[in-house]
Parts: sequence; structure tokens; C-alpha cells
Amino acid sequence: MDIIDCDFLIIGSGIAGLSAALELAPHGRVIVATKRSLELSNTAWAQGGVSCVVDPADSIEAHVADTLDAGAGLCNAQVVETIAREGQREIAALEAQGVPFEHLPGGEYHLGTEGGHTHRRVLHAGDITGAEITRALLMRVQEQPGILVKENCCAIDLVTTGWMRLAGPTRCVGAYFLDGESGAVIAIRAPFTMLATGGAGKVYLYTTNPDVATGDGVAMAWRAGLPIANMEFVQFHPTCLYHPEARSFLISEAVRGEGAELVNEAGDAFMQRHDPRGALAPRDIVARAIDYEIKKRGDTCAYLDITHKSEEQVRKRFPNIYATLAELGYRMERDRIPVVPAAHYFCGGVRAGIDGVTELPGLYACGEVACTGMHGANRLASNSLLEARVCAVHAARHMVSLRNRFHVEDVRIPDWERGNAMPSNEAVVVEHNWNEVRTSMWDYVGIVRTNKRLERAFRRIRNLRREIREYYREYLVSTDLLELRNLADVAELVIRCAFLRRESRGLHFTLDYRETNNADPVRDTLISDPPGGPLLL
Repeated sequence: MDIIDCDFLIIGSGIAGLSAALELAPHGRVIVATKRSLELSNTAWAQGGVSCVVDPADSIEAHVADTLDAGAGLCNAQVVETIAREGQREIAALEAQGVPFEHLPGGEYHLGTEGGHTHRRVLHAGDITGAEITRALLMRVQEQPGILVKENCCAIDLVTTGWMRLAGPTRCVGAYFLDGESGAVIAIRAPFTMLATGGAGKVYLYTTNPDVATGDGVAMAWRAGLPIANMEFVQFHPTCLYHPEARSFLISEAVRGEGAELVNEAGDAFMQRHDPRGALAPRDIVARAIDYEIKKRGDTCAYLDITHKSEEQVRKRFPNIYATLAELGYRMERDRIPVVPAAHYFCGGVRAGIDGVTELPGLYACGEVACTGMHGANRLASNSLLEARVCAVHAARHMVSLRNRFHVEDVRIPDWERGNAMPSNEAVVVEHNWNEVRTSMWDYVGIVRTNKRLERAFRRIRNLRREIREYYREYLVSTDLLELRNLADVAELVIRCAFLRRESRGLHFTLDYRETNNADPVRDTLISDPPGGPLLL
């Protein structure tokens, strides 16, 4: 088995992974491994922007207060304040790296607003902010001779000294990967490994996420024995386009920030009946309101109505959204846009600090894969890219501070044992199980939950995990199989965390416990019993 050595291993190529790589490049050999192409990540699909206090009429205190309010009492206030205060510095750094945030003719930033914000503070690059951030950072990464990029390289499992029964404290020393070009399993060995693998939206049938969002980092960390926190808090974006040809196309919250109203099939605006902030209430409230209205009326979807704006106004502010909708036959200045909620963002994940430090020495987690306490029970819109950037920089600097303390070149990573595993000729089995996981989660662990629904989902997911484990033993690994395995693991984590939270709070709403328990709140729902080490087949 080929073993590749480096000083810093980064798994994932979104804003967290690329930002860390650039910060680390002057200090050693960096490998950025991503399971598809570098350009494909949740970051690249982000439309809205990056929240940051730059308007003199705004304040850090107001940004912190808005974040804490959205987080429904579970945010770590110190983490929130640190990230909010460091926003301006990182915005300046991103601009220096080539991100073209939009400015007004006078030189000020053009600021958008989104649900839950009390001021305009969302910096953006048109309506493709994430794509522009990705483009700019990739250009910088590709200019660095000290950064090796490995595309089509799918992580299988983390490698730890404890799993290998080596003497001394357990430490992460890299990971196994399936090399998509050769089809071989390889290992990348490093004293420092960062999970920057993004979210897990594909665990649900309907999602705004790209196909790569299969929860790989969370699942690998759990299998390595790390505690996973607050996975019940799944944010469903209220406005995913309802169209058979574009089931994952997001209509940015910024559209509502510019005055779009949510209406039902009859054309009645309904959000004021659910929250005095109307269409700009936090996402959990808006998503539940749409779900309620659809079910009450028997409609198939809700609608975004921004027809009071001119073609010039909407085309200029939302060029990508406008063009995509036009291709599908909708004109924003003329037509109501059909929308439904869809899985969008996970507030839970691998428990980590603002510096990405996890409970496994040598392993860091940044971005959506991590649970730092920034988002609490519900993420404030456009805080995710800010958190990922700030935490990635902190993590990189923490690694550099320990740069000469750990060496793993002498750690012998065992060869990957394929045993009697055979190539699979039954891809239909993987596809069937993939669909069953996602359908079960959508039907039973969605926007509104009950204990009975969770029990049904748990039984189905447990059976599927057993089937997947058997399949994993019998056949050679493939990217599809690895992603299915991770999806099923993440599904169980979501269900078990949801069972542990016996209240409705933020993104977790259950009909069995409708009230928020402020008298004796559960700070974190933790799953810390690992399902076993990596299966070497």
C-alpha cells in the first residue's frame, strides 16, 4: 500500500480547508484531499454571503445578540463574540486573496440583510458569493508549490495510534483513502489532520446541498471514538425551488431580505400569522410556518413573491438566480416562485474548539463538520462562512505552534486488508439503501418530529446499517459504498440526538415536547459510544 507523508493533511476543499491550507503552506508540506473535484463543496454553492459588522450604524454587540437570539440559548457566547470581532480582519484577508465583495459607487460595501439580522451586514459577491470565494482561494492554492492537491480521493477512515495499539496516548496519524484514479486504497500520514468535509444534507431526500454532502467527517470521527454533539439541530432552508428539474436549487434568503413575501397558493401572505418579523424571521420559524401552511391547505408548495420589483432591480441584485429561474420559465418580476423547505445546514457535528481542536490529539475539525457552539440550536443566516474562515485560521495557527513536537514518519500504518472482498456487480443494492436512508429521514426525522416517528426511523436505519456493514465486508470499497456507510451513520446520530432532547428548541421541534425547557436545559446532546474502529477489508 502506498503511504504518502506530509506535515498537514486537510480533508475537504471548502472555505475552511482552503483557508487553512493557505495559512499552513509556509510552514510545511500540505496535502488537500477531496473526494471529487476541488470546486465541488457546500461553500461553492453558498449564495447569500458572509455576515460581518462593517456599517458604522451596526455593532459587534448587535451581531452577537442576533446570533444568540437565533441560537435559542445554546450558543457559546465567547465563541460567538470572538468570531464576530474577527470578521473584519478576515473579510479584508479574503479580499486580499481575490474575493470580489460588492461595493457601492461611494466605496462602501453593498450590504444585504437576511432573516434574524437586525441590521444590514451580509457582504456578498452578487448572488454567487460562495463560488467567488472558492474561485479566489483555489487560485491561491494552486500557486503554492508546498500544497499538493489530491482530487477524487475519498476518505475511508481516520488512522489512530490507539486503534493500532501503539504505546502512549492515542493520536490521529492520518487517514486511509480510496484513490479514484487508480482504484487502490492508500494512506496519507501526517502529525496533523483537519476534517473540513462540510455537512450532510444528502442524508435527507430533499436538500439544497451538492451530492458530496454525505457527512463523511462526522461519521469518520464517530467511528474513531470522538463525541458527536447536537446532531438533532438540522436547519431546513425555507426556500428551495420546487421544480423537478432543479430539486436542489436554493433561492437565497437575500431575496426575502430585498422584500420578497411568502404567500400560499391563494396568494395570501402568511408569515405575519406566525411571527411579527414576517418573512425575515429566523429560518427555523419560517421553515415550520411553510410546512404548516402547506399541510393545512393541502398545497404542494409555497411561493416567493417579489413581483413589486422591476426586472432591472432583480436581475442586477440576483443575476445567477434570475438566469436560472428564467431558464426554467420563471420571471422574478412577473411570476411567483414555488418553494419548499429542504435540508440545508447541520448545527451539530464533531465537538471542537474555536481553534478546531478535538478530543483526539492531532485531529482538528472546522466548518460545518464541527460543533463549536457558534450556532447553538439554530444558525443565524450567513454566519457559516464567517465561522469556517475564522476557525480555520485559528486551527492552522494552533497546528503551527505545535509543528516540531510530533513526528509520525516512524508510525507504520498497516496495509489495507481486502481479505476475500470481491468487486460488486450489484450497484442497485447501494442505490436502494441510499434512497431508503434518505426517505426514512425525510418522512420521520424532518421539520416536525414525534417519538413514534423517531422510533420508526431508528428501526429502519439500524437494519440498514447492518445490511451496509455486511455489504462492506463482502465487496471492495467504492465511493458510493463509502458515502452510503457515512450517510447511515449520520442518520443514526441525528435520530439518537433527537431522542435525547426532550423539548422543542430551535431547529428541533417535537409534538411530544412542544415547550422549551428553560428550567433545566440540556446544553449538548452527546453521542460518544463509537460503533467500532475501521473495518479493514
